[in-house]
Amino acid sequence: MKLSLAIVALALTVPTVAFAQDSTAVASSGQYPNTFSSGSANVSPFTNKSKRFNDWAISIGAGVPLVQSADLTSIKNGNGNNLFGYSAYVSIDKAITHAFGLNLQYDRGETRQGFFYTKDAAPANASVTQQVGARTQYDAISLLGDINFSNLLRRVDNHSPFRWALHGYAGVGVLAYRAYQKDEMGQRLVTEIKPFELGSMFAQAGAGLKFKVNRRLDIEGRVMYVVTGDDQFDGGGAKYSAINQREEQVSDNFVNATLGISLKLGKHESHLMWHDPLQEIYYKLDVLANKNQDIEVCKKGDLDNDGVCDDWDRQLDTPAGARVDGAGVALDTDLDGVIDLYDKCVTVPGPVENQGCPTTAPATPGLVNEQETKLDGIEFDLNSDRILPSNTPILNNAVNYINSSTGTYTVIGATDTRASEAYNQRLSERRANNVKDYLIKNGVQSGKLDAIGRGKKDLKYPECDPATKCPEWKNRANRRVYFEAK
Repeated sequence: MKLSLAIVALALTVPTVAFAQDSTAVASSGQYPNTFSSGSANVSPFTNKSKRFNDWAISIGAGVPLVQSADLTSIKNGNGNNLFGYSAYVSIDKAITHAFGLNLQYDRGETRQGFFYTKDAAPANASVTQQVGARTQYDAISLLGDINFSNLLRRVDNHSPFRWALHGYAGVGVLAYRAYQKDEMGQRLVTEIKPFELGSMFAQAGAGLKFKVNRRLDIEGRVMYVVTGDDQFDGGGAKYSAINQREEQVSDNFVNATLGISLKLGKHESHLMWHDPLQEIYYKLDVLANKNQDIEVCKKGDLDNDGVCDDWDRQLDTPAGARVDGAGVALDTDLDGVIDLYDKCVTVPGPVENQGCPTTAPATPGLVNEQETKLDGIEFDLNSDRILPSNTPILNNAVNYINSSTGTYTVIGATDTRASEAYNQRLSERRANNVKDYLIKNGVQSGKLDAIGRGKKDLKYPECDPATKCPEWKNRANRRVYFEAK
């Protein structure tokens, strides 16, 4: 019985631990935001790599169980003498939040109750006076909820590192046991309950006080009250025996006092159950309040007076009066190569020689002269092929432009000079294909588009070779996708 219950506990815990690395993964739909969305599709998912705290632990402990409410008790109260058994537990603990977790726990032990220990000699008239001895060997599996009261009640203005925490536990499970009774005629098995039998359910609740030894180890003293739901757990015998009719309660309950340790698992510096987010917020606010606010802005000035500091201005010679984006580049709403300042048709693309307006007499009605057309300005983060929210206005304008044209286009991906040629080639192809997929999802006919990657062979700033240390804005400009008319 004991071995089979331990195997069941191990079978339950192994898949739980195996799933731990993926338990926080968030599935991504792969959808990109359009002009009607909030852009939430581009929020990075919460994955195991983005976790800041450890949230798994293994706990073990041992202690003393005392039958407190039964026909035969471990505590001297008329139904027995002071007899002490033993208990042990092992559990796998998962922190759900900083104040709540779940523990899968296996308990094993032996309670000793009655008027003498069953390994000692029985009085000559033990059966007549009903002063018998009993012991119960038990195995249990339970699922416990774990509430960290210290994190719920801790004052947020307490800046000192805390190392004590009060926890509350409660849960249910299955209980298997063998109860033995002894009198002057000898010892015998009076009750046996096997795992998962009808009536083997039990409940327990209690509290524990933890002390943080270091980032890996906690010590905990715990007291649990166990409600067996069974009137024969104490070894009193059959339900209607003389001993089992001493008390009217229908459940033999016991107190289990243990001392244990918890080993916190994971690569991070701190465990989630030792983290108080409110305390962290208040601490950071206090740090900001005491921080010197004398910050020097625009160390290099603003040479072209476009409102963007030269420290991060990507176009240092913006014409006076031109509207610019956050990077200091003059706006070109219709992406026709004529900035809005000089464009006579701001929302309709046209050739440069016609000041950005469509030609009045095109060679073929409905066509735009696209031989020199290049749509530029779609950039990416380092080592990333994710379309940034700042690119969506450009891409949405590209959708309108391509749909209004009868021509076909090549979507070209490029990278900066860092990393190997093979890696950059694959990265540039992913960038081009992501942009192509976005355009098709937003209404462009698939037959109008083709996608290729040129890796680091197609630099917007060729002077940024691997041996040259370029400013970051040039590297970012090289990490791009653009369109060419076929």
